[in-house]
Amino acid sequence: MGESSVKTLETRTDVSSPVVVETETRPGSDRALLSRLRAPRRPRIWFEILLIAVSYWTYSLIRNAVPEQKSIALANADWIWDVERTLGIAVEQSVNHAVNSVTWLIVGMNYYYATLHFVVTIGVLVWIYRFHPGRYAATRLVLFATTGVALVGYYLYPLAPPRLMNGQDFIDTVLVHHTWGSMASGNLKHMSNQYAAMPSMHIGWSLWCGLTIFAVASAPWARILGLLYPTATLVVIVATANHFWLDAVGGMICLAFGYAVSRTWYGSMPHRLPRHPEQAGPHPASELLNRFRTPR
Repeated sequence: MGESSVKTLETRTDVSSPVVVETETRPGSDRALLSRLRAPRRPRIWFEILLIAVSYWTYSLIRNAVPEQKSIALANADWIWDVERTLGIAVEQSVNHAVNSVTWLIVGMNYYYATLHFVVTIGVLVWIYRFHPGRYAATRLVLFATTGVALVGYYLYPLAPPRLMNGQDFIDTVLVHHTWGSMASGNLKHMSNQYAAMPSMHIGWSLWCGLTIFAVASAPWARILGLLYPTATLVVIVATANHFWLDAVGGMICLAFGYAVSRTWYGSMPHRLPRHPEQAGPHPASELLNRFRTPR
């Protein structure tokens, strides 16, 4: 009688107990698709080349399609210059004149400004693609999101570079030394929007390169060079009178936005993701979502 009662109670308890259903990611579901999109994977070279080419073409098209609001851009440049003088950091003109007096140095900076912006950025992308494929997509997303939000800045805040200001005696070093430097100087000036100085993507991209190298490289000398690159770029954009200091701040803010987008999508900073996709475990964001969706 006693055993029968106990069994009856156990049976009733089992029947009345709530059934815990494990939430699984079923193939074909929205969550499964999202999980696959966010998981580290080995990039495909043909797709990456096509994506980068199309993205840069789109970026250039949109950047140059922004109306060249000359009067507003010049007024904004005067305002930026006044703010910097008030803050005591308006040294761009002194740097511009000092470096311009050393011909070999300023000519080198002109070519630095024109070439390394693209060469180093592409080089870092190729390096991450080749040796850190699991981190490539997240690292690339940082760069794309940074560049994308910069387009908003170009549209909302047209800004003339210092070399185009009226009455401030800045030197356009490309014109003076007849070098192929800035796309917005000399014979190439009609191919680029001259009033898209804020934010500075020379700083946004170079800092992206520097931080990526510093976070991922193992050799101390490479990490040091990674940090020196955006520092040198900052000096170059000021010495050539292509940007104000505050343009560089704008580039840094855009880069911070880019990292925030990548961190939100992949659930981790790029350098913390597995080096190879095969080493990847469950996506951090998916695990967190499952905790909330699984009944307790």
